[in-house]
Amino acid sequence: MNSPRWLDPDEQRAWRAYLRMQGRLTARLNRELQAGSGLSLADYEVLVHLTDRADGRLRPFELERGLQWEQSRLSHHLTRMQRRGLVRREECAEDGRGAFVVISEQGRRAIAAAAPGHVETVRRLFFDGLTREQVAALEGLSADVLARLDDDNTDGHPGDDTDDSLS
Repeated sequence: MNSPRWLDPDEQRAWRAYLRMQGRLTARLNRELQAGSGLSLADYEVLVHLTDRADGRLRPFELERGLQWEQSRLSHHLTRMQRRGLVRREECAEDGRGAFVVISEQGRRAIAAAAPGHVETVRRLFFDGLTREQVAALEGLSADVLARLDDDNTDGHPGDDTDDSLS
């Protein structure tokens, strides 16, 4: 039996700092986005994925893959967004059982109104404190970890090769 490869003190501090940063940053981005626009960070992520497509349409499985969400989470969230008029569902002509998730005009207006404030918050809370070298290092580190996650795909969720521009 293999013994665990425990984190050394430097790794432990780095890992815990990352978890604290990620949790606090996500919570703060969500609060500020919600206060400024009425959209949650999850709403914003869905709308970004839809607006990345010229026709504003994706199949639910494409959204699941892009967002790395479970099917039930996506289904419930889309139902809430549909009730608020941000998205709608359309039948898929090629697949009678399938559907598309489509951004509505209200959804387009909502993300267009939210984006400037959200980008400013991302810049203020994250990028303004980093040097160009740190940004490049972060991009490289993220690419390395994502490549390892893709290589070690034991969770059944394939990586998404799209550009994750959620700002």
